[in-house]
This record gives sequence, structure tokens and C-alpha cells, in this order.
Amino acid sequence: MLKKTGKDIPTKSGTKTNPKSQKEVPGQMLDKASKEIPTTSGTKSQIMMRLEKMVEESDIMHGAIRSVDMDEGVFGIAHSELIAKEDMQQLFEHGELGIAVIHTYIRYMYDTLMRGTELCNRFNFIAASRINTTFITKNPTSVMNELVDRFMVAGDNTTPSLYFLPFNSGNGGHWVLVAMDLSRLMVYYLDSLLGNWSKYPSMKKTVDAAILKFRSKKNYRNRKDITWVRVQCPQQNNSIDCGFFVLRFMRDIIALNRIDIPKMVWNNNLGFILILSDISSNLLLNHEYVLFS
Repeated sequence: MLKKTGKDIPTKSGTKTNPKSQKEVPGQMLDKASKEIPTTSGTKSQIMMRLEKMVEESDIMHGAIRSVDMDEGVFGIAHSELIAKEDMQQLFEHGELGIAVIHTYIRYMYDTLMRGTELCNRFNFIAASRINTTFITKNPTSVMNELVDRFMVAGDNTTPSLYFLPFNSGNGGHWVLVAMDLSRLMVYYLDSLLGNWSKYPSMKKTVDAAILKFRSKKNYRNRKDITWVRVQCPQQNNSIDCGFFVLRFMRDIIALNRIDIPKMVWNNNLGFILILSDISSNLLLNHEYVLFS
């Protein structure tokens, strides 16, 4: 049984030059989110050793495969995620994270931070396997409709809420986080490398089109243009930690219960070591599922 901690989460009130159609949103520095979220102590080498030992003791390294069930509440559509040897290796060999690991950690966050609480009405997840550069290049209209369908599942979107899209640049490329507030026509862009959404023009075009189509289907009036905001966030110091940073961004925002993300949120370089610490301490292996935390 997973301990559900969502009800204990504290609530706080609360670049590069943008194109002319974009608006800058002022923000203020928050206290570092690590104070709000418990993590497991240990050096990086100690954490890696614990994780590797846990994995070696399971049969997954000998070809076993786990199926992680994702109910409708997680991504808006029920499906299963397969976890295999290569997914474990991404963790204890400190490699680039794939979709299966990203999705499984999202399932963990949903179970431990959100399920059964009002946070389910404030934060939603979009499956990275359905919205990414590869699919947008092949069929942008289909991807746009996928996004609209996801928006429609949530029901009432007149109150502020965020849709988290972990977006991958394609072919195992770079991970960024796109957080959409449909009621206020705001899109937040979080990238652990320098740059903004202009690196992915097809993604921005697809997201904008999906938001406008959704609002049209709901007969909502568009009183202003869609505003994109680049959030100043911790930066990775290598070429492989982007997935860990995206997971950290989502978890911190949920734990702080923030819908309006200021342009500058973090004042320290959180990232790989804290996420890995949680993964190693809460990795569960049995005959039915694997969960990362």
C-alpha cells in the first residue's frame, strides 16, 4: 500500500525576448521546494549502489517484464506501461530517461500526492507517448485532436488548473515541460537547458491550436491571446539529466499547489540527485508492478 500524502501538502498563495504576441508575466522567488518534500539522504554513489542492489535482486534483469496499470485518472485514458531491463538500466547507469520511466513516476506522483484529494481537479497529465515531436511531424492534426480530447476528459476547465505535458524532442532527445492553464490562456515553458519554445515551433503551433479548438468546442470566449512564459528554472550540467529535471519540476509544482507559476520559482539547482534518492529508496519490485518514487 502506498501512503497517500496529498491531504498534507501545504498550500501557498499566491529570458529571452518574447515575440510580440507574447506577454511577460511578473513573478517572485519562492522558498526552495526541497523544504516541502522529504528526500532520502545519501551521497550519489551510495544511492546508486542501493538502487543497483535492489534491481539485481529482482528477476527483471533476467528478462522479466512488469506491466504498470495506468487508470483513467492519470492520463485521461486507461492503458498499461511495460517496464523492462533497459528501463532499470536508465536509472542505475544514470542514463537518459525514456517514456516508460517518465510515465511510471507520474503514476507514482498521482497516487501519493493527488489521488483522492482536490489536487486531482488542479493538475492533469498528458501522455508523452501520444504528444511528441515525432508524431507532430507525421500528423500534426491528429496530435492536436489528441490534446483536445485530453482537455475534454477533465470536464470543467473554467477554473484554473494545469495540464502537464512532458515533451520530448524526438528519437530519445531532450525533455522539456509544458504546463497549460486553459482558463487563463497561459502556457508555462520549463527547460533545463538554455532557450525557449522557439526551438520547437511545431510543438507551440500544435499546443496553441489545440487550446483554441478546445475553447471553441466549449463556446468559451477568447478575451486575449495565448501567453507563453519561460520559467527560470534550475539548469542541468550535462547532456542526460533533462528527464530527471522535468520530473522534479512537476513534483515541486504539485507539492507547492501552484497554478500560477512565477517566472522564477527555484533558487537552487535541484535535480538529479534528489530525484534519484527517492527512486532508489522507494523502488518497489514484485509480481504485479514497478513504481518509482
